[in-house]
Amino acid sequence: MRTPEERNASLSTDPGGTPGAPRAESRDRARPTATGEPGEARTRAGTPGQGPRPEPGSRATEPGPPAGGPGGPVAGTPGRARSSVAGAPGEAGAPGEAGPESGAPSVAAGEPGAPGTRFGSGHDADADAAGAGGSTARRGRARRMGALGEAELTLLLRNRTAFLLALLMPVAMVGLSWSSSREWELDGTGLSRGEAVLTGGIGLVLVLVVYQGLIPVYVARREERVLKRLRTGELTDAEILAGSALPSAALALAQCVVLVAAGAALLDVRAPAAAPLLVAGTVLGVVLLAALAAATAALTRTVESAQVTGMPLLMASVLGSGLFVPLAVLPDRVADACRMLPLTPVVELVTGGWLGGLNAAEAGRALALGMAWTAVAVFAVRRRFRWEPRA
Repeated sequence: MRTPEERNASLSTDPGGTPGAPRAESRDRARPTATGEPGEARTRAGTPGQGPRPEPGSRATEPGPPAGGPGGPVAGTPGRARSSVAGAPGEAGAPGEAGPESGAPSVAAGEPGAPGTRFGSGHDADADAAGAGGSTARRGRARRMGALGEAELTLLLRNRTAFLLALLMPVAMVGLSWSSSREWELDGTGLSRGEAVLTGGIGLVLVLVVYQGLIPVYVARREERVLKRLRTGELTDAEILAGSALPSAALALAQCVVLVAAGAALLDVRAPAAAPLLVAGTVLGVVLLAALAAATAALTRTVESAQVTGMPLLMASVLGSGLFVPLAVLPDRVADACRMLPLTPVVELVTGGWLGGLNAAEAGRALALGMAWTAVAVFAVRRRFRWEPRA
């Protein structure tokens, strides 16, 4: 039988049976244990709204958001931010962006394969960029040619002799053609006196203003080394020649419009029967004679000789292309030979567009012949045109 002292001694011992050892406090059992030891589940789960307590004596860490919440630390790791998961709410990444733990490379918005990107949009973007670049290049080309044409127009207006010659010479030649038309035998041709004069007058305007006016322009710019300096800039060869021809072409077209209006109002000439054909013939004449002027300038050494080198084509056109004498009054063999001259297709298209009577086959033949002469002139310019004076 145990004495009271022995019973008091047994009550003061711990469960292990060590005499005198104090009973472990409950707060000691709440201390976190190492991974794999009993009590780990309780420590990792934690108390809702609280993080794990640091051990006594260790550096205090700043408590993070609630465990398991958006952006909070992983349970059991104080202060450590949770790794991003693709598409998780509240993260910095955009929806559909792969996080570090997903192992997939991130895809930027708008790239092929990104969510919301239409298949083939890269090709469409390239096509749009190419179209925008093409329109920008066309605008730049027109701007450069316009600037060069404006400079040439300023020089033409300053040279009063050349400007008055371009204005008055066609008028004088048309008047001379009208006075000499009394001797023409127009019976059976279907042409009145005014119609024969005005249709040839358009050809006279073109050959005098465009052809005879551009030869000295090209020669003077070459001898002054202006063309050579222009080639060192952004302008191409075709833009230089076309820009230099713009004032003469515009002046010739304006005179043709005035001639048509004056003929319909003063000489009792009917309105154009086929206006598109008339416009096509006039534009073809401008392009053809500008190319022939550049080709003739390659054979011209000085500005003073420009009128001489252009005289053969002028005389051949005046006498054989229907400018002064209509082809209808010439003998058939002579008329057939004259139809092969450079300016004859232009006169035929203008006459057919103003007065009618030109069928599709004849119009097509005249248009093809005019384009062939234009191609020959352009080829001659590409091969023989000189951009600087001879040494």
